[in-house]
Amino acid sequence: MKDKVIIVGAGLVGSLLACYLGKRGLAIEVYEKRPDPRKGLRTQGRSINLALSNRGLRSLEEVGLGEKVREILIPMHGRMIHNEEGILDFQPYGRLGQYINSVSRANLNTMLLEKAEELGAKFIFEHSCTGINWQENVVTFDHQGKESRIGGALIVGTDGAFSSVRSELMKTDRFNYSQYYIEHGYKELTIPPNAEGGFMMEKNALHIWPRGNFMLIALPNPDASFTCTLFFPFEGPQSFAQLSSDEVVRKFFQNTFPDAWELIPDLVDQYNTNPTASLVTVRCYPWVKDRVVIMGDASHAIVPFYGQGMNSGFEDARVFNDLIDAHGTGWESILSKFQTIRKPDADAIAELAMKNFVEMRDQVADSRFILRKKIESELNQKFPEQWIPQYSMVTFHDEIRYSEALRLGKIQDAIMNEFLDQFSEKTWEEKDLEQIIAQYEIKKVSDH
Repeated sequence: MKDKVIIVGAGLVGSLLACYLGKRGLAIEVYEKRPDPRKGLRTQGRSINLALSNRGLRSLEEVGLGEKVREILIPMHGRMIHNEEGILDFQPYGRLGQYINSVSRANLNTMLLEKAEELGAKFIFEHSCTGINWQENVVTFDHQGKESRIGGALIVGTDGAFSSVRSELMKTDRFNYSQYYIEHGYKELTIPPNAEGGFMMEKNALHIWPRGNFMLIALPNPDASFTCTLFFPFEGPQSFAQLSSDEVVRKFFQNTFPDAWELIPDLVDQYNTNPTASLVTVRCYPWVKDRVVIMGDASHAIVPFYGQGMNSGFEDARVFNDLIDAHGTGWESILSKFQTIRKPDADAIAELAMKNFVEMRDQVADSRFILRKKIESELNQKFPEQWIPQYSMVTFHDEIRYSEALRLGKIQDAIMNEFLDQFSEKTWEEKDLEQIIAQYEIKKVSDH
């Protein structure tokens, strides 16, 4: 047991962690309650594709997958906004050369599984965690009614938002836990390729149809299709509950997303067939007991609106690996440091994700928001080291912690709101932008 690590959960974060630890020559066993995803079975309610940004890409590079993963990525250089008349407005994410990437969840998971196996990790599927013996550091698993007890020097729970390992932690003293479901759920739809096998819309963009309290988004896939996701309230006057017949569904999409409707010939059938899933934020603490730790969604599940769920989980694994570099495998010391470092950042990205939901569904079409982005882009171009927009801090600057991006973003919000109250589209260029930078630098220091 001395060098054996038990990982519960063979999803993206668990498989990446297995790669990191496998590189160290540790004995890694990864247990997963679902069947092997390489057999082609898709888990209901889990999104088909994800947004991979700098934080996640850095981790993949560190385990030797940087070059290989780039072969399956589709760069998205900005948001393509679709208004109700079908008019398009492209909003770049950051400076020239900055982009996020659409990636297939299944393809990425397969790549990580195979890399971890190459590095010596052993994967055991269709084994459900049913208990933990804290004194012996042993996990009990159930496989088709047969029980097995597996011990290791370290147990890591990377088994998602409804983590069994976290459920065991919840039975212990002074464990704090909360979950919050937003009023919106989501349903996925697919825009197929055109007759020639090409993309029906701009390939290198994340498409958004903002409609106030709800929205539709679309990410590109390697087969030239787009995965669309409708984020919509479960109940209320405009909600899933109201889309009660084929005719109502048809009229809703024709009137609300007319250009998307034209691109999905079997939309009503897809709507009726595809599941509607919920969106939850999980907060808990401590993440550690004895030599057991949880990370990724198991410790801090978030809503998907900043595209950072996977990226933050990957960063968990990277930070954990960095701590081993610094302190060796004295697990108790590392685990304490890990949760102390990561908890503030997990709370910060959860807050930022909810903030970005409001921005995506509503503000991206607002003239004041568009003006702000224009001014911030100008500030970033002229003063690239002093003014980094919050979105860029989170998405493109992996050296900036989420908690610091949240803190600095709040200062930027206050400064820009004050600025926009005084100036308009026609007059803002008269303002000396250096004064904004000077004000920002003062507040950055005084806020600490």
